[in-house]
Amino acid sequence: METYLEKLPDYLDAIKSLKETIITNIVLIGQIPAPTFKERRRATVFMERLAESQVDECTTDGYRNPIGIIRGRSENKPPIFVVAHLDTPVSAEMVHNFRVGVNSIKGPGILDNSLGVGVLISLPEIFRKLELRFESDIVLAGVIQSIGKGNLRGIRHLVKTWPSSIRGAICIEGVELGRLNYYTEGMIRCEVQCNISLTNGVGDHFRANNPILILNEVINQVLRLRLPQRPRTRILFGKIGGGVDYGKVPPNASLGFEIRSDSDKMVKEVYNEVKDIVDGINHEYDVELQINTISNLHAARLDFNHPLVKSASAVMKALGLKPVSEPSESELSIFLSRKIPAVTLGITRGRNLIPEDASMKIHPMFKGVAQLIGVLMAIDKGVCDE
Repeated sequence: METYLEKLPDYLDAIKSLKETIITNIVLIGQIPAPTFKERRRATVFMERLAESQVDECTTDGYRNPIGIIRGRSENKPPIFVVAHLDTPVSAEMVHNFRVGVNSIKGPGILDNSLGVGVLISLPEIFRKLELRFESDIVLAGVIQSIGKGNLRGIRHLVKTWPSSIRGAICIEGVELGRLNYYTEGMIRCEVQCNISLTNGVGDHFRANNPILILNEVINQVLRLRLPQRPRTRILFGKIGGGVDYGKVPPNASLGFEIRSDSDKMVKEVYNEVKDIVDGINHEYDVELQINTISNLHAARLDFNHPLVKSASAVMKALGLKPVSEPSESELSIFLSRKIPAVTLGITRGRNLIPEDASMKIHPMFKGVAQLIGVLMAIDKGVCDE
């Protein structure tokens, strides 16, 4: 452990010398639109860049996740996965022009997750620069259909169908530098759609029902539910939309929310209560009110004293970073639910949560890459083998 911790400052300087390569990869991959379910072009470029970097094998799995494999020295050690999701929450119709400044790169979807993918395809060059060889095979995977309605389908298929055991994994997210995610909550993400029949009433101004007000009633009744403190359970309302004009009753509206808990059982119980509320309101009004499940996750975690968590924390502190832990809804949940030790790390700091106006800082990125290397070396040294 002490050996590679002491090397981290030297690694940091070497990574900085590859600044142009890393930025080129971030911009190249980021300027290719990749909304969920439409990642094919970005996946092709992902594989082309890895082939140009002369990884030992480039392939795709049965779900078209692009994969690059760097062979390790040992044939007996299971592989280590490093993954980043290819899709972004940005429409393909948006112009994907990236602007590189002195200490920033701006562009649609750069933080979620073009930055992570750009760093991922830079790793073969970084390994060569640092003269790193690993005992395990290193699997670099760009996973598709991850966010939103993708419901992590890409990583689910990749891990489920991988032919061998997996030693450990690192999930890369663009921000925030210092994040150390090692547990996930149980979660169901839902959408309630309210549609008003055109046969109701004689016109917009005379309709008895307003879908926005009906969804407001759904919110009011959901907020009356008594949620336990243990296991910690909460309902987060995140989206509501409907209408086109100030003085017209809209024909439809939608409400998006998440049910989260440390307990999968509690998530299901609360979901059933919310469904009963929706069904009840649906019968009270002459409308079409329907609840749909968008995505779901199982609660899973590593203990705080797990060697991987402790090692990752030590790597971050050696680089002057303060670890911050909170639940993550990334690919991490799939690894942990299959008893594969894994953490999620952020690469740099950024501005603007709105994907269209996002920007990343360049200088902190080098520490983010160095921490990734440090944690990868810790896994290769055996912190996940106990």
